[in-house]
Amino acid sequence: MSKILELLCTEYENVYGLKMKKDYSTPKIYHGGKDYDLTKRWYVYFSFRHPETGKLVRQNPIFAKFNSLYKTKKERLTNFNILRETLENFLKDGYSPYKNEPIENEYSASSALDFALELKEKTVSPSTYKGYYNRVNVFTKYLKGKGLDIANIKSIDKKIVTEFLNQTLRTSGASNRNNYRQDLSAVFSVLVENDYIEYNFIEKIKKINSKPTRNKTYSQDKVDEIYKELETSDPLLLLFIKFVSYNFLRPVEVVRLKVKDINLKDGTLTVLAKNKAHKTKIIPDILIKELNKLELKNPEHYLFTPKGVGEWVREESGKRTWFSNRFNKVKEELGIGSGYTVYSFRHTSITKLYRELRKQHSKSETENKVMLITGHSTLVALQKYLRDIDAELPEDYSDLL
Repeated sequence: MSKILELLCTEYENVYGLKMKKDYSTPKIYHGGKDYDLTKRWYVYFSFRHPETGKLVRQNPIFAKFNSLYKTKKERLTNFNILRETLENFLKDGYSPYKNEPIENEYSASSALDFALELKEKTVSPSTYKGYYNRVNVFTKYLKGKGLDIANIKSIDKKIVTEFLNQTLRTSGASNRNNYRQDLSAVFSVLVENDYIEYNFIEKIKKINSKPTRNKTYSQDKVDEIYKELETSDPLLLLFIKFVSYNFLRPVEVVRLKVKDINLKDGTLTVLAKNKAHKTKIIPDILIKELNKLELKNPEHYLFTPKGVGEWVREESGKRTWFSNRFNKVKEELGIGSGYTVYSFRHTSITKLYRELRKQHSKSETENKVMLITGHSTLVALQKYLRDIDAELPEDYSDLL
């Protein structure tokens, strides 16, 4: 009798076993670990039985943008619990992720781009992230206008992005179009790294030629005129310009400077440069004298604010623009034409430095000396820069004509 019962149970399991099993696991919330870590991305996860293998397969996590919307433990738990319960009800009602009935497309274009931005925010400077954020938002709005923001991110192809870039080209020019191409490519690379898409097709979209606005170089007479005006009307702006001129810093690098970055004893300063590396540069004596006049006590104070040394809570790009606008007023009063900016003082000083050294040294020796002073990361980068600002001009060639 026991043998017959064993056979019956085995056959019953073979015929009805799969039907007795649930097709899904109970949805759960990942909340960053036992400490409810708010710096991690929370999500709802579950498994569903694959229709072919019969095995439970972990499904894509569901984020629903809650990580960016809710910043406290209570808010996140409340909303993720609602999401979890809603998902469980869908599953009880027969929802299957293997049918074309998505309830939450984590890999939709908009959610995937949001995810990429979250990761980018952790790896780039605030000013760089702002550029990514603004351009990705414009692209997402473009997709929404075409009903593609809820489409699978894998359906966003080269044709769609090219059409968007062409529209950008028509409305705002080649340079802006290239900037969008560059930032979108960087964001799509994040999606490749995280297996949202297979490859970054934007890399195959060519950069087009543009006509960049070039900052002109001042004549020495014009520099003297500007300095003389600022000595009485705006000493703060004059000192700002001297840091650009004598330390060969970019305006955005000057607004980054804090008191702690200045070492008067050694005559050096540390600056976060264009390539995101901290560089140490000497401070020429002409600037040391100026710095000795300032009150440099609080190491966290910025060297340049609207009122001199002190606190200034504002984005770097906004700080740079503030000083640029301040200079534009002076430029207008002196009748200086377009193309001349604060940045132009850097070009002017580097040109002057190069030509003075060139009188005594060979071209290669001069380039090596200038590279140490300006802080260019490679000789190729310096050579391109020198060509762009026409630092070296040929000798008179009349006898060759």
